[in-house]
Amino acid sequence: MLTGRSYAALTATDLADRVNRGEVTAREAVDTALALVAERDGALRAFTAVWPAWARARAGRIDAAVARGVRLPLAGVPIGVKAGEGPGSFQNRRLVAAGCVPVGATSVPRAGTAWQTYGRTDRGPTLNPRNPAWSPGGSSAGSAVAVAAGLVPLASGSDGAGSVRIPAAWCGIVGFKPTNGLLPARDRAGLNSPGVLVRTPRDAVAYFRAVVPAGAPGPRSWSGPPTVAWTSTLGYAATEPEIAAIARGALRRLAAAGLCRLVDHPVTLHDPAPAWTALRAGTSGRDTDDLIGANSRRLREVFERVDLIATPTAPHPPHGHDGPGDRMNVALTWAFNISGHPALTLPAGTTPYGAPVGLQLIARHHADLRLLDTATRAHGHSAPTPLV
Repeated sequence: MLTGRSYAALTATDLADRVNRGEVTAREAVDTALALVAERDGALRAFTAVWPAWARARAGRIDAAVARGVRLPLAGVPIGVKAGEGPGSFQNRRLVAAGCVPVGATSVPRAGTAWQTYGRTDRGPTLNPRNPAWSPGGSSAGSAVAVAAGLVPLASGSDGAGSVRIPAAWCGIVGFKPTNGLLPARDRAGLNSPGVLVRTPRDAVAYFRAVVPAGAPGPRSWSGPPTVAWTSTLGYAATEPEIAAIARGALRRLAAAGLCRLVDHPVTLHDPAPAWTALRAGTSGRDTDDLIGANSRRLREVFERVDLIATPTAPHPPHGHDGPGDRMNVALTWAFNISGHPALTLPAGTTPYGAPVGLQLIARHHADLRLLDTATRAHGHSAPTPLV
C-alpha cells in the first residue's frame, strides 16, 4: 500500500520503477498525490488548479499499458505543471508521453510586476515550505513548493532569468535549465528555456531524456573529475558574504571527495542587465550586441580552461513576501539565459537560521548530460535536511 509518507519519500524514477514492476499502480500514485494536495496545499498554496478527473483517467491508461507489457520511463509519476503552460506545452507533452500524470497547475507571479520571485493564488501568496515567512522564489514558485513539500516528485518550470534555479535553491531542491535551444523557447527572445524542479539530479536526468529529442549532442560524462572555476560575483553581483561562504564550502567538500578539481581562474563578466532588458523588450541594438559579444568571448575563454563554472545560485537568502527591496535576485543566473549555457542548482547548505542556499553549476553548451552526471555524483554531500 502506498501511504502519503512512503509516496513523498520516493523520487520520480523510484516511483516509475515500482509502477513498471507492478508493485504500485499509477492510479494509487495519483490518488495519493491528490490526497496530499487536498490535505496540505491549503497551507502552501502551490497549486492554482487541480485536475483529479483528468489525472485519474490518464493513470488508468498507464496502468492498462503497463499490464500489456509497456515500460514507460516515468510511468505513473504525478507532476505539477507551471501555470501558463498546461499539459499541452512541448515539455509537458513529452513528459506525458514518458508516463507522467499532470495533477494540476502550479502558481506563478502576476504578469508585469517589478519582481517575479513569488507565486500568486486566489488564496494568497505561495509560501515557502521551509518557512512560511519567506518567498519560495519564482517565477516557478508553485512548482518548487510542490516538489519540496513532497506533493509531487517532479514539476515543470521555465527559466528566463533564473525562474527555475532560484526557487529550487530557496526551497532546498534541484533545478535544471538545459542548453537554450534544445527545447522550444517560451519567449520570442529565446531567453526562456523550459526546465525542471526535482529532489534529485537523477530525476533531472530522467526529465532530460524524456523531453529532449533523440540525438541531442553532447557526451554523458567527463574523462575524469571535472575542473571547476569558482566565482561568488561573476565580477559584478553584490553577493552576501555568508551566502558565498556556504556555497563555496559545498564546492570545497565536493573537491575533497574527489568529485571535482578546483582551478584558480577568474570569471569576470560585464553586468548583463542592460542586454537582458533590451532582448526581452525587443529593443536590442549595437550596445546590446557589444555587451553580449564581450561576455561570450569571456565565457568561451573560461571554458577553454575549465569544465564548469560554480557560483552561488542567488546572491542573498529568500526574501519576505514584501519583496527583495533593492536586491537583484537574478544577478547570478540571467547571464546564462543570454549565453544559453546549461545550468543547474544543487542544495549547498543552510544559513544559521535555516534558509537554504544553492550552488549553481554551469557547463559548456550541450554538455547537459555531463553537468547532470556531475550533479548526480555530488548530490547529498552538502544539502539541507529533506522535508520529506
